[in-house]
Amino acid sequence: MAKTSVSCPNCHQPITIELTRLFDMNTNPDAKEALLSGSANYFQCPVCKYQGVYPTPIVYHDPEKELLLTFFPPEIAAPLPEQERVLGPMIKKVVDDLPVEKRKAYIFRPQAMLTQQRLFETILEADGITPEMMKAQQEKLALIQQLARAKADDLPELIAQNDAKVDEEFFVLMSRLAQASAAAGDREGAQLLVNLQKALLQHSTYGKAAAEEAKESRAAVEDLQALSKSGLTRESLLDLLARSADKEIRLTTIATMARGGLDYQFFQILSERIDAAAGEEKNKLVALRDKLLNVTTEVDHLLELQSREAKAMLDELLKAENLEEATQEALPRMNQVFADVVTAEAQTAQQNNDQEKLKKLVTIVAIMRQASSSGAYLEIIDALLQVPDQAARRQVLEQAGDAVDSEFMQVINNLVSQLESQNEEPEIVAKLKDISREVLRFSMERNLARENPA
Repeated sequence: MAKTSVSCPNCHQPITIELTRLFDMNTNPDAKEALLSGSANYFQCPVCKYQGVYPTPIVYHDPEKELLLTFFPPEIAAPLPEQERVLGPMIKKVVDDLPVEKRKAYIFRPQAMLTQQRLFETILEADGITPEMMKAQQEKLALIQQLARAKADDLPELIAQNDAKVDEEFFVLMSRLAQASAAAGDREGAQLLVNLQKALLQHSTYGKAAAEEAKESRAAVEDLQALSKSGLTRESLLDLLARSADKEIRLTTIATMARGGLDYQFFQILSERIDAAAGEEKNKLVALRDKLLNVTTEVDHLLELQSREAKAMLDELLKAENLEEATQEALPRMNQVFADVVTAEAQTAQQNNDQEKLKKLVTIVAIMRQASSSGAYLEIIDALLQVPDQAARRQVLEQAGDAVDSEFMQVINNLVSQLESQNEEPEIVAKLKDISREVLRFSMERNLARENPA
């Protein structure tokens, strides 16, 4: 983005802002998100305080969807030759940056969008998103802008009036706007959104629930860690679970994290306690057993599914013509379950003296290790993909601590954009999106705790 001197659309005073006119998914996987979220070309006039998205000519390119779209704001009122003069170099750059083998007929037939609304609709329709869905996101964006501009004293009432509109998607959109502001160097705008996030955690129904859920998950982690220090046994684990029986989130988190201890002997101890109990105590223990059986069944089912998916992915890699390239492309989908499957397959290949397969497996392991050592962010993401559920991911985030920051969120979003642009692995994309939401909740809860220490 280049600094450009323009006139404020409201007071017409000269201002300097960063303008992005070319949004090319071929060279920037985040281009679509920046354009559709409204974070690109967003400004605030230092003179009259007017803020919004600055009207500027736009070229949008998505080679996977075969879209080359242009938009020239009607308020600029430029004649057609002038529009062609401005848009021409951007279209040429799109073509020059695209490999020759990927230059298809659509490149030579740019579609002119008469309105920005139509530009957005065309992009989203290619993704299977309806105008109604886009309208809902635009309403959320408008509400974020309204709340961010509001005075602190007025926020609780405004949030209450719009409480039904504040949901998970609202928080995700707000987080992305804050990241975009921070990346563009707009510290003031990013801080406004951070402050709004804290207010929403305190005053919105969804925010309160998210904060409470995060609080309970953190308490579960702390309880289990304290128990481990004093000596974790099946009996002490059962005592802890019994004390947490009436706290659904805490119970589920502990049971998931301690799945290895919930074995046959554990349930035998629990059954003995049930037989020895009577009345209300007996009923509580029976209900606890039912809950724990459900949790363990669900965890085991997820692990089994992950093992099957990992084995299928490994089989595909072993059949690939270019093993190194295929492994590099599959890295975002790899987790600890996949690593365990590779280890088991390597042991079998060694026992069967299958040197050709063993050589391929060693190559896969080497690429995985190289990728894992490339940065702390990828290591954390890998750990998050390894574990089977939200409770275990919460523990990973707790251990990562301050490494979970805005840049970490950006890395996850980049991975999502990369996989979506390839139009592959919808299940992995969905899991990464779930992780992104959980990271957002963790970050919100941590910021709230720091703002209001006990």
